[in-house]
Amino acid sequence: MSLEIWLAFSAATSILLIIPGPTILTVVSYSITHGKKAKLPLIAAVALGDSTALMLSILGLGALLQTSATWFTVIKWAGGLYLLYMGVKLLRSRVSANKLDTPDAPESQWRLFANTWLVTALNPKGIIFFVAFLPQFIQSEQPLAPQMWILSITFVVLATINAAVYATFASTVARILDSERAQRRFNLTGGLLLTAAGLWALTARPSS
Repeated sequence: MSLEIWLAFSAATSILLIIPGPTILTVVSYSITHGKKAKLPLIAAVALGDSTALMLSILGLGALLQTSATWFTVIKWAGGLYLLYMGVKLLRSRVSANKLDTPDAPESQWRLFANTWLVTALNPKGIIFFVAFLPQFIQSEQPLAPQMWILSITFVVLATINAAVYATFASTVARILDSERAQRRFNLTGGLLLTAAGLWALTARPSS
């Protein structure tokens, strides 16, 4: 994998991770409810959850990508269409006040960890997103496994850092997310990025 592709993947992943999704909303909510003692279990849960979702995606994705060049192209096109669909959907989504709901406090840090892991790992949209997103940065002429490991580890590290930042500044983030203007900006930024990623995936020429 070239340094340019890795840097592009890292940049795209960092930008997309900043946009709050179910995992980040859970991290912020539990951080507010439990305070500092919740940070370590939450961060660990996000790291393990993303690792689990990535492994579930890779098990099927790797087998398909190794089958033939045709399947590789089909998956990249399907992924591009999915990213484009998600981008348009986010651009058209409505905003509402008080979007962040504080869940009931689990009885222990173990349950806090387990709840956050489940939200992160077993979110079908997250697994589908990985299947759509990762192939866009894989070069078919190079060995598949090393590339997928590099991309997966990079994603998990960046996701863990992102969760740590959100957990640390949870109260500030909660106030921001209660603002309809902020929600519109998140939706606009995320929608444009996903739409651009989808269009890029559909129009990019395969590596020679």
